[in-house]
Amino acid sequence: MAEARSGSLEYTPTWVVAFICFIIVLLSLLAERGLHHLGKCLKRRQQDALFEALQKLKEELMLLGFISLMLTVSQAAIRHICVPPALVNNMFPCKKPLEKHDAPKSSHSVIINARHLLSTGESTDHCAAKGQVPLVSVEALHQLHIFIFVLAVFHVIFCASTMVLGGARIQQWKHWEDRFKSPSQKGTTRRGHAHAHAHELFSANHEFFEMHAGGFWRRSVVISWLRSFFKQFYGSVTKSEYIALRQAFIMSHCRTNPSFDFHKYMLRTLEIDFKKVVSISWYLWLFVVVFLLLNVGGWNTYFWLSFLPLILLLMVGAKLEYIISSLALDVSEKRNRAEEAVITPSDELFWFHRPGIVLQLIHFILFQNSFEIAFFFWILFTYGIHSCIMEKLGFLIPRLVMGVLVQVLCSYSTLPLYALVTQMGSKFKKGIFDNVVQSTLEGWLEDTRNKGESTSEAHRIEMQPSTPESYNVQVMECDNP
Repeated sequence: MAEARSGSLEYTPTWVVAFICFIIVLLSLLAERGLHHLGKCLKRRQQDALFEALQKLKEELMLLGFISLMLTVSQAAIRHICVPPALVNNMFPCKKPLEKHDAPKSSHSVIINARHLLSTGESTDHCAAKGQVPLVSVEALHQLHIFIFVLAVFHVIFCASTMVLGGARIQQWKHWEDRFKSPSQKGTTRRGHAHAHAHELFSANHEFFEMHAGGFWRRSVVISWLRSFFKQFYGSVTKSEYIALRQAFIMSHCRTNPSFDFHKYMLRTLEIDFKKVVSISWYLWLFVVVFLLLNVGGWNTYFWLSFLPLILLLMVGAKLEYIISSLALDVSEKRNRAEEAVITPSDELFWFHRPGIVLQLIHFILFQNSFEIAFFFWILFTYGIHSCIMEKLGFLIPRLVMGVLVQVLCSYSTLPLYALVTQMGSKFKKGIFDNVVQSTLEGWLEDTRNKGESTSEAHRIEMQPSTPESYNVQVMECDNP
């Protein structure tokens, strides 16, 4: 009892308490000021989409703080919850060691030793007096607390790195876009520019259709899917594909401005999507709970689950490549029917006619992959490389290899594909408007809802401006030569 009292705050030197408190407050203020100045920097550069993503990140940090507070405040009550021994005598992450016949132990001590219950003697005695055992130890709560924090940090790091690397990959397409700038930007005559523009389009379209619709074997569904699957590993987007899809978007949504900066529009929509990807939705937290439930020793759940993000990523990449092929095959069929041979964007090309599903899958893939890596490092620094939770080396190496493969493939192939191909939906995204127009429209829609307009009407206005006639403000971006 004397040792317990000497370890409490009552018998801790005041300089130690003050020093620890000072360090915690200092680190918190540095983090808060750093995020504040980062937000001001993004505002000065008019990066409103990234600023909103930063706000979303602050919300996630606030949620983590609330979880931390709940665990800290409630741990005293939780460790006094007692349950029958049979209730906590199964579904361990590690297999329990067999009892020795020459050293029998009571059921209480076996359970406590197997689960490393390092809670105070008061809690153990409190439950033992009832013939029961504690539900969970203080140490287990502390380790769970750390795991949740590590998971959130790794998710933010992985999402940010994926967006940065993917954005760098998309930036390499900028010189393709520069070929279609107006004469005033390039210093050439208008007639010469128009001639070069037409020649570039003709060459790109010819190469695009030859690549995807030339020959009978390319029109086979099976061959097209196989080719789409393997193409995501090399040259996921070629120059002819970029130019053809760029032209399709402009002909559908910005017909009056052939020099529309499609590349800038793609980067803007990617920044907007980053705000969604960096958040941790409720169903992702539910996934964590399900995994922790099924992480039973001997099931190798961690190993089999590591295949899920890779399989989903390959499916998404193959689907996006197949959409490009489908657009070319559709034009080829129109030529055979003597119809207007133009690429027609449509939501029907996507799963369930919803292009947004692709972003949701990428969101889940990035979270699941960050979960895999975060869980590995948490186990490594908490229990060590030889922990039974880490499983065998033969299971460990493939998990790490698949985690790195998913991160690289998503950054350099799938995310750039997503940024380009999802523009082939029936509707354009709000990134087509500049930041000022976006803020004006969002404020106007909010006022419309507040004045009693129907939600369905406001949603229709917000999501369906596919022609300049349906939204006059669209001219500010699309029709600006």
